[in-house]
Amino acid sequence: MALWQAKSRRKVTGGRRIFARGKRKFEIGREVQPTHMGEPKLKNVRTTGGNKKTRVMSANMANVTDPATGKTVPAAIKNVVENPANPHYVRRNLLTKGAVLETELGKARITSRPGQDGTINAVLIKE
Repeated sequence: MALWQAKSRRKVTGGRRIFARGKRKFEIGREVQPTHMGEPKLKNVRTTGGNKKTRVMSANMANVTDPATGKTVPAAIKNVVENPANPHYVRRNLLTKGAVLETELGKARITSRPGQDGTINAVLIKE
């Protein structure tokens, strides 16, 4: 099912908005493709204007930054501990921005958007 990303048919007040035109092709959004844990797999997506986004379909490594030292090293992802976007993502081990991961170096929070940026960057959390 296509996602329509234009203005709502309802105003903020709840009244009905009457459009002067119909739907447009550029207003259709793409289906959500969440990032899973697993063997690294990337996907290139063409966007408006011929630009490209790189999606991370699955990953098992993250670039983890230690805020105390400022050093960034790749670390293996063990599992997802917490995800404020959706509690069910924890069981499914889905990686989104803001998710807390258990890595080799300790707990880390994802700061990048894996579905948009093509990489997984994270910052260590002080416990």
